[in-house]
Amino acid sequence: MAIDIGISAKDRKSIANHLSKLLADNYSLYLKTHSFHWNVTGPMFNSLHLMFEAQYNELWLANDVIAERIRALDVMAPGSYSQFGQADLDQGGNRRAGMEGDGRAARRRSRINRANRTRNDQGSRQGRRSTDRGPRHPAG
Repeated sequence: MAIDIGISAKDRKSIANHLSKLLADNYSLYLKTHSFHWNVTGPMFNSLHLMFEAQYNELWLANDVIAERIRALDVMAPGSYSQFGQADLDQGGNRRAGMEGDGRAARRRSRINRANRTRNDQGSRQGRRSTDRGPRHPAG
């Protein structure tokens, strides 16, 4: 049974496609923020750990709201990494332009990887890994 909310099926599909892109981006940010929460180290551990926790909880709730809005348009919300990947394609099947599309993110990742390799090399020369920075939390 088709829904009638005053928006044509074509427009609902278009709106849902844009919301799917937002959901894919938000879910990605949720995962990255949760990873930061799990892996934070150093003297600011407690405050950063709590900050990331608050952020990933808000992002999780936003994911739910976005997906429910897609469903309210009578369109299935994406629910897998491959579907999120499809949401990242434009109508011609190409990756959406943006930070990934213009190469800035790839160059940034390359610089970060080089810096990490340098730190790891220095750490192994000193007989430790670069990730050995002391306790992971104040009680440690």
